[in-house]
Amino acid sequence: MNKLIFFVVFLTVGVTVTYYMIKPGEEMLPVINPIDLEEEMVDPSVLMDRIGYGHKIGNFSFKNQDGEIITQQEVDGKVYVAEYFFTTCGSICPVMNKQMQRVHKVYQTEEDFRILSFTVNPEVDTVEQMKLYADEHGARSDQWHFLTGEKEELYSLARKSFFVLKPAEAENLGDAGSDFIHTNNFVLVDRESRIRGYYDGTSPTSVDSLIHDIGRLLEE
Repeated sequence: MNKLIFFVVFLTVGVTVTYYMIKPGEEMLPVINPIDLEEEMVDPSVLMDRIGYGHKIGNFSFKNQDGEIITQQEVDGKVYVAEYFFTTCGSICPVMNKQMQRVHKVYQTEEDFRILSFTVNPEVDTVEQMKLYADEHGARSDQWHFLTGEKEELYSLARKSFFVLKPAEAENLGDAGSDFIHTNNFVLVDRESRIRGYYDGTSPTSVDSLIHDIGRLLEE
């Protein structure tokens, strides 16, 4: 009898927890692996080394707008959104970061949430330049990091971890850049450094979904 009572209580608690994590009609967000993406978006070495599964964002080390070194440790155990942009972009970047301000406003008091904005033009986007840009966007430097560093490392992270740059484009970047510079992707990453979604940073509707999904991951 005691075992039966324990089983019923255990089952009830499990169902209740699951209910609050996954609302009726809402499936859990997928875990996105290289194998799930178009092959041209994934560096061949990633598919070869990891067979396309179990992907996690790789280690990194860049300076933020305050000159502080930000590494993977800053986002360990946290939910975060990543983007690639450059401060002198006059086309989609202003639109994207206006939308990112919406995300920042909703979650700016959430200790387990971060935003990482990586530059694609570090020659121009120095720490000082990033600081000016961050201040213009009202960014809290302890939560929204504008990151700069070695171009090769920034681009490697983009094509081998976040998958926002086609390898072919990475090999043919000139001084004027390429379509990569104008990528509109916001990448949602969970507490285990796994990609859980891509969102159009120029679309208010898509960013609405991102804001909603951040909340879901924070509850997982």
